[in-house]
Amino acid sequence: MTDYDFTYKILMLGDASVGKTSLTIRYISGFFLEDLKLTIGVDFYSKTTNFKDKKVKLQIWDFGGEERFRFLLHQYCKGANGAFFLYDITNSTTLDHLPDWTSIIREHAGDIPIMLIGSKLDLDEFRAVLRNDGILSARKYNLASFAELSSKTGQNVEKAFEVLTEILFERYSTEQKTIV
Repeated sequence: MTDYDFTYKILMLGDASVGKTSLTIRYISGFFLEDLKLTIGVDFYSKTTNFKDKKVKLQIWDFGGEERFRFLLHQYCKGANGAFFLYDITNSTTLDHLPDWTSIIREHAGDIPIMLIGSKLDLDEFRAVLRNDGILSARKYNLASFAELSSKTGQNVEKAFEVLTEILFERYSTEQKTIV
């Protein structure tokens, strides 16, 4: 018997340097690390949390955002239950790539919930993507939810994971006890 009731595999996706690893580490450890190395391929993390009186294990697959790793993505999509797609609010081209990423996810993981995340909210004075543009993109591509956050300050980090966990819980908890 495992020490958790549900397991969900979450993909952490987006272009290089949008803050995927910073978000993951902030959520897992509560710390912000300034000098992170480029993710080569995929890094794996997990965190067990409580949700609605159940123990939920989140397996976070932090996917390297550089184009040279994109060929690996379809393999890692298999078995995924949900995804975060991050873009940098100070760099509009990172949101422009949303359709490319979502088409790969939909093709190889099916219609899993994807949450759109505008990262680096602490750099709001350098904003290049309006909040409303993020909301409209989430609607346009039929994404499950939208949030802006800052891994540096911690603003909305826990909330983003709570929202995705709730979406996953509602979608999968009645299907089977453990999803991997």
